[in-house]
Amino acid sequence: MTALNTYVFGGGSAEGDTVLAIHGLTGHGRRWEPLAQNLSGVRIVAPDLIGHGRSPWRPPWSIEHHVRALSAVLDDHVPAGRPIVIVGHSFGGALALHLANRRPDAVKGLVLLDPAQGLDLEFALQVATDSLDNWDYASADAARSAKRAEGWADVPDDILEAELTEHLIPRPHGRVGWRVSAPAAAASWSEMARPAVLPPPGVPTHIVVAGQVQPPFVRPAFLEACASERGDDVTVHHVDCAHMVPFLEPELSASLIRSLL
Repeated sequence: MTALNTYVFGGGSAEGDTVLAIHGLTGHGRRWEPLAQNLSGVRIVAPDLIGHGRSPWRPPWSIEHHVRALSAVLDDHVPAGRPIVIVGHSFGGALALHLANRRPDAVKGLVLLDPAQGLDLEFALQVATDSLDNWDYASADAARSAKRAEGWADVPDDILEAELTEHLIPRPHGRVGWRVSAPAAAASWSEMARPAVLPPPGVPTHIVVAGQVQPPFVRPAFLEACASERGDDVTVHHVDCAHMVPFLEPELSASLIRSLL
């Protein structure tokens, strides 16, 4: 089983309130460090996914393999019998749902920040192909500009600069790119095109929908299924922001997590 590189943020103890935070595609666990500033006393366990950051990049990259690795993180960092809150952004939201269905007794609640699953097949193919065609950059300035054009326009400058420092690495021929496996990233778009899954019955779930994302990652059919099959277990929040909800709506993200703790 793949052992994930995992960060722990916040001042809490293993016996106290714990959040498992799952980043999105092309991200890394350290993206959750700013969230700790809004969750005083809460312990945040934040792994790098397979193919991302400092975790192993070797395949397989399927949802099932991600979930097995995340389940091992739970076993390593959370005392047995202590349910936790899981927060997931984008692809991490889809993984959070699959993990919760695999380990429902370990989960007291879910916070899904613009979760990406059940995507249109042609859209997933187009984005995966475009990402491979434009995988690296001539310079750090070019990478910074690309981020600003890809949903990071309103992300605070200090967070973007921290992203460049942590996540941008040299690539062949004098170019630079993100600390992510390109094949793993492309394969993940296929995984996000798989049919959406619902939260386990009885698990309180908050879904945040980023209204500026078009076409939306949170598909209407998923929300309709949640409403009809999970009822009051699921609360949907529509916010007027781009996709990087953890950075653009940090106070909302923290308050929803606290409501489940």
